[in-house]
Amino acid sequence: MIRTRSHPAATVGATRLAAFTDGVFAIAATLLVLDLTTHAFGTIESNDEMWGALAAMGPQFFNFALSFLLLCLLWMTHVEQFEWIVRADGVMIWLNNVRLLFIVVVPFATGLTTEYSTYTAGRVLMPITFFLAILTSWLQWSWAVRRRADLMPDLPEADARAYGRGALSAVIISVVVVIVSPWVGSAAFLLFILDGPLTRLLRGR
Repeated sequence: MIRTRSHPAATVGATRLAAFTDGVFAIAATLLVLDLTTHAFGTIESNDEMWGALAAMGPQFFNFALSFLLLCLLWMTHVEQFEWIVRADGVMIWLNNVRLLFIVVVPFATGLTTEYSTYTAGRVLMPITFFLAILTSWLQWSWAVRRRADLMPDLPEADARAYGRGALSAVIISVVVVIVSPWVGSAAFLLFILDGPLTRLLRGR
């Protein structure tokens, strides 16, 4: 039976939460490669056929690399957040769990996007998955800012709010990616090259 603290303001150390999150990110990133390793080449009888078969896997390699890089960016955001978040309450823990729910769906969404990219549902599932993970990450930080005195007392309030405004960049871009993905597919994720300039703009720097 899981024991819970009765006081609504009760918090726990964030170290174990951060470690658990690291592990889930690592597993999700590793599972991405399964879509490549389970690919069947069929009968290969020459070097030309081998190179042709590898070239035909171009969309798989692209989506694999794309998802891996986006997972790395989300993990880096998690690391930056938990440099400041030293305590976690129930809401923080569950927001983190919801974020990880979308993270573990990434390998499935990536494979589905690759295999069914000719259909709208196939093209949008991967963008929607990343959007929900990014949105939950932003909500988690927003909650930490709201309870800054308890959850991250070492970060000045002005800096905490500036980081939150900057984090909106990824949310905005991921919304645009979802909107344009039915027409351009995974290539819509290239919009994330605008994340750095937009983040600095939103932070007021």
